[in-house]
Amino acid sequence: MRRKIIAYACALSGLLAAGVASAAPGVEYDPLTHQPLIQRPGALGAGGRPLATAIPRETVYFNGKYAPGTIVISTAERRLYFVLPGGQAIKYGVGVGRPGFEWSGVKTVAMKKEWPDWTPPAQMLRRRPDLPRHMKGGIENPLGARAMYLGGTLYRIHGSNEPETIGQAVSSGCIRMTNDDVVDLYNRVSVGTKVVVMR
Repeated sequence: MRRKIIAYACALSGLLAAGVASAAPGVEYDPLTHQPLIQRPGALGAGGRPLATAIPRETVYFNGKYAPGTIVISTAERRLYFVLPGGQAIKYGVGVGRPGFEWSGVKTVAMKKEWPDWTPPAQMLRRRPDLPRHMKGGIENPLGARAMYLGGTLYRIHGSNEPETIGQAVSSGCIRMTNDDVVDLYNRVSVGTKVVVMR
């Protein structure tokens, strides 16, 4: 079952969220939509199992040639850096493309969406014909709470309801964050933001 879930690639559905979708201890809610964001330590999921906790975001020293406001993603490190003034950056844990789906390059954020709908691309449907053709935005949507679309690609920086996949290489090339972290990044980023992806 675990392998089947992981195989959802770029967009894994929030199956674990089914056990915590109602108001429950340990769950933080989006102030606009009242949808659950991230399971806090001590929260329980389906079957009463403890939920995985996310890699904490932190402000770190950052030696780089990138201007403040740039997103720098190290797929080898499985971390995303949002560059701040003064030689610092906010570091987030991310999930990245699995073997065969790695990529690098310089892109820009072309579009932003809150609780986005998901339409799997044709390439993904050929690999996984069992996937839905379209899914409305919401807590069970595999794109999570927010998505930032990278221009000229099928890739997104998006949320996920499966924090245990953060720090792993399991997607079809999208950059995955916890819902809590993707909301934080989304609020800092504007359309046109430069995104540097390094392997």
